[in-house]
Amino acid sequence: MSQKIIVFTMSCLVVLFCSCNKKSIEKRSFTSSFESVDDFAGFYLTPQGHKGTSYHELSDSIVHSGNFSHKAWIDGANSPSIDENNNHRGYPAIQLQKTVDGAFTSPCYITLWVYLDIELQASPDGGEDDWFSFATFSDDESDNWKRTVLVNLSHDGFVHLQNVPKQGVQVHEFQTKSITFPQKEWVELKMYIDFTNKGYAKVWQNGTLVSHAKIDKIKNRLAQAHFGMYCSPQLTKGVVYNDDLSIEMVDSE
Repeated sequence: MSQKIIVFTMSCLVVLFCSCNKKSIEKRSFTSSFESVDDFAGFYLTPQGHKGTSYHELSDSIVHSGNFSHKAWIDGANSPSIDENNNHRGYPAIQLQKTVDGAFTSPCYITLWVYLDIELQASPDGGEDDWFSFATFSDDESDNWKRTVLVNLSHDGFVHLQNVPKQGVQVHEFQTKSITFPQKEWVELKMYIDFTNKGYAKVWQNGTLVSHAKIDKIKNRLAQAHFGMYCSPQLTKGVVYNDDLSIEMVDSE
């Protein structure tokens, strides 16, 4: 009799331990196929006609899956960013810090399908070269976005990590110099970000690693992110479509 009671009690303890352990490692995710603006309810959306040149909407003209994608485009140049940031902006910000459970903890995998049609060139007079940003990630829960990690496209056509290992710096562990980004077709970008101590980030383009860098001077949380249209102010035209976005908390590699 007593032996059965002991076995039963131990069984309960094991079940309780497993249940608690499972809860502690539960992973969260955010997904959107841009079928409805409700996916971004409570988040910040850049105003239509930002600085009179940037626009965005849900569109059925070019889609990767479903009925809609996120379309953003520019029509005209902005003034150079001298006293203020005049970059083109057309996107919904994914503000995870505003969700019930707050910011994500890293590591995270981010997948995004992109269709880009934009012409980037080197500056003819030694000024700012053209650039386009596919993704911006921040640990900052305020409106300042003080610390960011970006996934950018340079004027010479290469996808690369920006602000690595710290803000304002660009040093890579690996950076492709041969695989350019194809335009006017759907391309899968897969990104891994680890904001823990001695963290790093990686970017794959259609399954091939194109950029890898260490990350430092950042808190271990993904508070905010944005995709869509974000590019240098001197550009006068261009369009980008985003579809099938996924942000997932994962175990370390």
